[in-house]
Amino acid sequence: MADPFAVTNQAPPLQGVNFFTSDAALGDALRPYGDLAADPGLVRIGAVAGSEEALSHALPANQNPPVLRTHDRYGNRVDEVDFHPSWHWLMEKAVGFGLQAAPWTSSGPAPHLTRAAGFYVWSQVEPGHGCPISMTYAAVPALRADERLAAEWIPRLASTEYDVRRLPGAAKRGALAGMGMTEKQGGSDVRANLTTAIPAGGDGEYLLDGHKWFCSAPQVDVFLVLAQAPDGLSCFVVPRVLADGNRNTFALQRLKDKLGNRSNASSEVEFHSTVGYRLGDEGAGVRTIIEMVAATRLDCVLGSAALQRRALVEATWHTHHRSAFGSLLSDKPAMLNVLADLALESEAATALSMRLAAAVDSSVGGDQQATAFRRIGLPLAKFWVCKRTSFVVAEALECLGGNGFVEESGLPLLFRESPLNSIWEGSGNVNALDVLRALRRPESLEAWLVEVGAAQGADSRLDAAVNDVLQALADVEGAEAGARRLAARMALCLQGSLLVRYSTPAVADAFVASRLAGDWGGVFGTLPRTTPFREIVERTIG
Repeated sequence: MADPFAVTNQAPPLQGVNFFTSDAALGDALRPYGDLAADPGLVRIGAVAGSEEALSHALPANQNPPVLRTHDRYGNRVDEVDFHPSWHWLMEKAVGFGLQAAPWTSSGPAPHLTRAAGFYVWSQVEPGHGCPISMTYAAVPALRADERLAAEWIPRLASTEYDVRRLPGAAKRGALAGMGMTEKQGGSDVRANLTTAIPAGGDGEYLLDGHKWFCSAPQVDVFLVLAQAPDGLSCFVVPRVLADGNRNTFALQRLKDKLGNRSNASSEVEFHSTVGYRLGDEGAGVRTIIEMVAATRLDCVLGSAALQRRALVEATWHTHHRSAFGSLLSDKPAMLNVLADLALESEAATALSMRLAAAVDSSVGGDQQATAFRRIGLPLAKFWVCKRTSFVVAEALECLGGNGFVEESGLPLLFRESPLNSIWEGSGNVNALDVLRALRRPESLEAWLVEVGAAQGADSRLDAAVNDVLQALADVEGAEAGARRLAARMALCLQGSLLVRYSTPAVADAFVASRLAGDWGGVFGTLPRTTPFREIVERTIG
């Protein structure tokens, strides 16, 4: 008789898998833009990401959230945040891998694409600590609006040393950046901001008074902040510690108690004659900080694609080791249909995110076509990929059954995280309307047409979907009510075009048939019975 207390029919821990080299979809997504298959940095990130040590830090960092410490034992105001050691381990690795601002100072080929692949792989370990990494990466293009401030901060932001000491920027071995944009009364409408900035002398110094409703990673070294200067909304560089060693006034009111992203500190902050240095012209705050927003939007897409990928891998791993009713779950036709459908969604998200990362390299190099493509491609991807992620993670969690509902599985962490990127840097409506604004520029529509047109003639169903979009665009001026539908369709056409050109025929055919030509309806596991399910699923873990 079998021992009723023996542990059997449970999937082994997911560890010892290289998250980079085992990802066939990522390999296909990178290949058109760079020979990165054997990149030693990416191979190393993948190996560490799939290690037992790395995966052991994700839950502790979230189960022990940051703690606000407003005063020291003597009553001095310090406004510090204390983190669990697992947070610092994750941050040290991410910075050491150069996932923050290192690409901006790199002379190697495709630095932003390489960084995007690394960020995507490493984000599968634990997503919360990606926030300060992403904001540091995004701060650099905005800082370039002022040569003096750029020279002061960019070398430190690009450093691969994780330095948590509370010191002036000039004394740091490495630094991290954040941003403060939204306020209680305005949210996404930053022109409604009430924080004021009054000139206080030479070298562009101002004194800021007001609040920020969401200020993530308040422990970092420097912030880009929007405030109302005499000539309008402007952007300011606000250091935590001033050059003379004194702390800048940066009063942390409380930390947000959030649905997810619990390892990362998000705060409400007040400024009381806080020193800031103007970045760009007065009144040009939105224009100055918009490049930072574009870069963080890209990381929202990358982070969501990473969540989809990790959830897919967990579902595939579990079903390949768990038996029920006489055979492995992964051999059940209904489960195979679900896994294949999830794999299609994940592959499409990965393909589009890497295409946008490649466009950053081209745009930095002066390619105007790439710049126009980023302008429309980012809000499209931000809208669609980020919004689909919650559905993907929920379905993947269900593949594990009750095991997936238990914290130790890691799926609840992914599920709580899944809506975040669809909200951060503009929710669905904001991005859908941004697509409409981009379409009012002829070069943006042309860039989209060039991209999807690269696959013209390869699949008649894709061609028909593109034509449908063009018909819908006849009334762009009155299209606000249908902006979401339009954005979704344009994003799906982009994904379909990329898969047709660069993925396997099985993946491309199944994606176009379901998402662009069929009655799929967004319900996973409803692909036609003729779909080569196993061929698609076997690409998940090489």
